[in-house]
Amino acid sequence: MTSVETGYLKRPEEQRLMISVLLLAGLVFSLNSKAQSVNVFLGTSGDHGQLSPAASYPFSMLSIGPQTYPNLHSGYEYKAKVFLGFTHNRFEGVGCRGSGGNILIKPFTGDPQICELTKAKEKAAPGYYHVSFKNGVTASIAVYQKSGIEQYHFPKAKNGLVIDLSHAFTNGFINEQHTANPNNIGGWIVSGTTCREGAYKVYFYLSFDRPVKLKDSTNHIVIAETNESDVTLRIAFSSVSIDYAKASINHESFEAVKEKSKKDWNSLLNEIRVTGDKEETKLFYSLLYRTLQSPYNITEADGSYIAIDGSLQKTKDTVYNGWAIWDNYRTQLPLLSLAYPSFYKNIITSIGGLYKYGKKDWATLHEPSNTVRTEHAIVTLLDGYRKGYPVDFSPIIDSLKTENDSLDFSHPDKALESSYDTWALSQIFSILHQPGSSAQYKKKAIGYKNYWKKDFQDLTRPDVDRLEARDMYQGTIWQYRWLVPFDVKGLTELCGGNDAYIRQLDQFFEKDLYNAANETDILVPSMYNASTEPWKSQAMIRKYAKDTVVQYYSDLNYRGIDPTIDRVFNNRPDAFLKSMDDDAGGMSAWYIFAACGLTPACVGWPVYYLSVPIFEKIIFRQLQFSIEVKNYGNNNRYIQSVKLNGKALDRNWITQQEMQGGTLVITTSGEPNKKFGIHDQWITGIEKN
Repeated sequence: MTSVETGYLKRPEEQRLMISVLLLAGLVFSLNSKAQSVNVFLGTSGDHGQLSPAASYPFSMLSIGPQTYPNLHSGYEYKAKVFLGFTHNRFEGVGCRGSGGNILIKPFTGDPQICELTKAKEKAAPGYYHVSFKNGVTASIAVYQKSGIEQYHFPKAKNGLVIDLSHAFTNGFINEQHTANPNNIGGWIVSGTTCREGAYKVYFYLSFDRPVKLKDSTNHIVIAETNESDVTLRIAFSSVSIDYAKASINHESFEAVKEKSKKDWNSLLNEIRVTGDKEETKLFYSLLYRTLQSPYNITEADGSYIAIDGSLQKTKDTVYNGWAIWDNYRTQLPLLSLAYPSFYKNIITSIGGLYKYGKKDWATLHEPSNTVRTEHAIVTLLDGYRKGYPVDFSPIIDSLKTENDSLDFSHPDKALESSYDTWALSQIFSILHQPGSSAQYKKKAIGYKNYWKKDFQDLTRPDVDRLEARDMYQGTIWQYRWLVPFDVKGLTELCGGNDAYIRQLDQFFEKDLYNAANETDILVPSMYNASTEPWKSQAMIRKYAKDTVVQYYSDLNYRGIDPTIDRVFNNRPDAFLKSMDDDAGGMSAWYIFAACGLTPACVGWPVYYLSVPIFEKIIFRQLQFSIEVKNYGNNNRYIQSVKLNGKALDRNWITQQEMQGGTLVITTSGEPNKKFGIHDQWITGIEKN
């Protein structure tokens, strides 16, 4: 059994240089059009993803999309016919009642009070959205970086736009100020963040290509009137000032903006190339697209940005904001660390930077963009460091300690989550060569065992599969009991040993107790890898990535009836399971990992468990690393053998450093090789690290 220390493989400086050279060399690769494989309407109907088809740009705080009636988290319902107009930002796939929805623009012809926008046809692609209405009005939208262009066509004279500066999802509007000049509007808006746990402020500048008559109305509304049949407006956002927003306006033609956005989307989607089934490929890129929406680039060209305490700062690097770390620290952020190192480097630095300005678990009152949650940032920072990214713990260690000392252990789920953070802090103190503090927080983290014995050991209690029993958050006792990724060896002992651990996992899946629709137990399918039956994880990951499964939605009083029987991931508007939010790419990233045959073993260590990919070949372009499948077949979901760069790899895990160039070949079978993956195992154990 391999010690967990072997997982700590820090990337040396010369290897970073090699990656930079390979990255430049990769620019000469031809770019296949992956953007055309993306279905931006995936997950846009009902409570099946809470996504929108908005025109967006990778990691941009500007996202322009349709606002339909009635309201949904993301502002859009695929089946809805009535449109209220178009809004200019959103946090895709998050809970509560969404986040964003600023600046509602409604085109009208004739009387704006009675003009109804009823959808006739629509189409969209990454960076682009178009819709026509039954009254003859059409709208075309494109977004590039922080700037957008909107073209409206009207069938007759006396037209215009109603610009509502007070609009926000779930009545989140707080305040705004604007100045309407001839042909342009500039101002700022303050809105509540997700679940109204904080506030964010965005600056905007909006200009028209042709003269319009602007009239300030009541209730933060500006009306733009024109007799022209075609109106084009340009808009940009900034976290810093109106002037910076104005400077970001793109003055190129609509087609130029659209094509630039498409080109950049293609470039990012091409960072992971898959070869296999055509329909599965479309699903793959549609979900990969969803992992590249947030966090948001809030930095201006000269390095200016606004910190979360409201202060103006300068930097040489790109700074990001707009976090949903509780939702995506297990999947989306690790995916970015693997496939998008140039972006992730600045993302992880930005997370560390939060501690300099008063980070909270949820949003602060001075966010420069809409954000959700930042719990488990400590785990994320440790993960980035151990994957070789530059994380300077010294200036923020006191803040990390202060945050950890205030963590909540009062509920069963919080006790396990807080113990995970505490373990991560003990590791960081070890990295800083402070053995006393490391031992102190390690001892505190080991205390999870007492909480586990109290609430998670006894599975005979009647509430073990009741959602939010014992004041837990969005999960059951069965689902949360596995949340000890930092000490699976200890968890196995708590379960009663290897055989009992396997039996309990078997029961969990056989009785459909696993919830694939939320993050609480998202990595449990991989947990057989720490047992003597790792082949069961290979089956489970394929099952929940591609097969038809049975899923129950539990309520507060009893286990739910009328299960969903479907794939977890589908390339259609009702893409995900009932009640399943994509959560800022968290769920989509789980599928991307599974499709590539990888699963993060424990965020905080640079290790991935192996399974059989859905595709015959995968290439991580920036890593110059490929995964190939031999004896590929839909029913061949088990690993027979593995070779890394031509040499046998007799283990079911691989480190991120080992994926810095080369080829992994996985030979598959329809029957499990019960000897593979049981000798040189990677199992976390808190007592040893």
